[in-house]
Amino acid sequence: MTTDHARAADSAHEGTIAYVSMEFGLENGMNTYNGGLGILAGDVVRGFADLGVDAVGVTLLNDEGLGEQFLDDDGTQHTEPAPWPVAEFCDPLDATTSVDIGPETVEVGAWRYDVTSEFGDTVPVIMLDTDREENSEWARDLTKRVYAPGRDKRFQLAAELVLGIGGVRMLDELGYDVGTYHMNEGHASFLTLELLDRADLDAEAVREQCVFTTHTPVAAAHEEFHYDLLGELAGDLVPLDTVREHSAEGMVHTTRLALNLSRYVNGVAKRHQEVSREMFPDHAEAIDAVTNGAHVPTWVGDHVASLFDEHLRNWRRFPTKLQHATLIDREDIWTAHREEKAELIEYVADRQSVDLDPDVLTLGFARRAVPYKRAPLLFEDVDRLREVVARAGDLQVVYAGKAFPGDDLGGEIIREIHRYADELDEEIPITYLEDYDMEMGAKLTAGVDVWLNNPRRPREASGTSGMKAAFNGVPQFSTVDGWWVEGHIEGETGWAIGPDPHTAREQRMTDAREDLVDATALYDTLEADILPTYYDDHERWTAIMQNAIAFNGSRYHARRMIEEYLADAYDPA
Repeated sequence: MTTDHARAADSAHEGTIAYVSMEFGLENGMNTYNGGLGILAGDVVRGFADLGVDAVGVTLLNDEGLGEQFLDDDGTQHTEPAPWPVAEFCDPLDATTSVDIGPETVEVGAWRYDVTSEFGDTVPVIMLDTDREENSEWARDLTKRVYAPGRDKRFQLAAELVLGIGGVRMLDELGYDVGTYHMNEGHASFLTLELLDRADLDAEAVREQCVFTTHTPVAAAHEEFHYDLLGELAGDLVPLDTVREHSAEGMVHTTRLALNLSRYVNGVAKRHQEVSREMFPDHAEAIDAVTNGAHVPTWVGDHVASLFDEHLRNWRRFPTKLQHATLIDREDIWTAHREEKAELIEYVADRQSVDLDPDVLTLGFARRAVPYKRAPLLFEDVDRLREVVARAGDLQVVYAGKAFPGDDLGGEIIREIHRYADELDEEIPITYLEDYDMEMGAKLTAGVDVWLNNPRRPREASGTSGMKAAFNGVPQFSTVDGWWVEGHIEGETGWAIGPDPHTAREQRMTDAREDLVDATALYDTLEADILPTYYDDHERWTAIMQNAIAFNGSRYHARRMIEEYLADAYDPA
């Protein structure tokens, strides 16, 4: 049943909210996502369902997934298509639409997956499918793989046209009265072309219908396509001069298209708002911030959840109640964590045949393998790391994360971690778990002792894995970027690595200098604070765990995020 509070919040907007995203992390058996963007999209619709919001998700079927990751002994990644049994998770819909892409009319079908809250409300996710007999082989492939690894720009643009244009048309076929289209990153921006066509090119009418969330400060992730290519594939829908007016001169810039045609725009943390305003100064005043949140019931481990059930009535529905973790006996929190850690150790043994020690401090790092996330930073100075462990206490590390198929730099990062694991085998147990997915993410964020995160500033837009760790009483050890700018209280909710982002910027450090400064700070904090506290000051350690739940877990959750969207983004006033 929808709460009165949720009804009041939901009534501020008119019509259904259509949340359009290239990827969704919905269930572990559905390989429909690449990384954090998709997992966040899944948590958004779970938050919608918890609050009883009139909403629908729209995505591509991605029925062959991103790919299943296999690692050789040296860490070389191999990726194979990972089809998932669509009919076991989704219901086919008796509705079709079409999108003209170049000379071809692409027929689009759909499947429905229901996200159902334990409180009784359901939000459907409509998954577009071009694998139909009427289509050419090329068109049938458009909705099979997340971001079409190995395919050219023409194919990628066509897939995004299916998502945007086909998504709007499919919602019409299904009878949705959409009041707001929420574009989750620029991949969804081509829905504005369909809306412009319907509005006789009235940009203001389109803006009244659109909301846009940008997710990355990494310039290369803001897609561009040649106008000639757009003209070839979708030129009959909207004049290219109109697209140029709302995008950019040289190339179709998907982020600028969405920025120019949305009534509300946000970054996903306060720091990310600042960075986005610097990236797009002509939109600086318009870019707001809604800090991401993760869906608490999804990411809390079973043993911690049982502890919350005992002490925090109705915490699943109202995660703000996690602030009362300060009243839970710290030894009970420690006991629940030890049970989560035991499950992780068993999981690692089953997956990798590696035996971790339950009494040794365990660092966890699980991110997509890209250079700016700096997975190997821990090994910047291996001799210093050895000294830290020898002087302050033992350490073991669990890594996970996929490189995007075909990304040589990402693949080399995984091999580098494996080389360090071999080099340090006798001193620091290090394991790299294969085929990172939602289940593994939940095991790690609940079961490690400290969540390690060291992206290069200011490239972390938000970062939700540390939030999930906090729900479970696992403190974060991170460079101060993304949401950690807001959630970090040194030595209370976790620890910082290196200077704050503004200081780092003022120092104008090169990448190499930043790596050296941050690695030194990482070693210093491990040696002087984290390891001694873990092994020698149990009272303080459990207080930090308690604070992570009470101060971070109680705020960085999906319900708060959705309530902010309802108040700031979805109310046209």
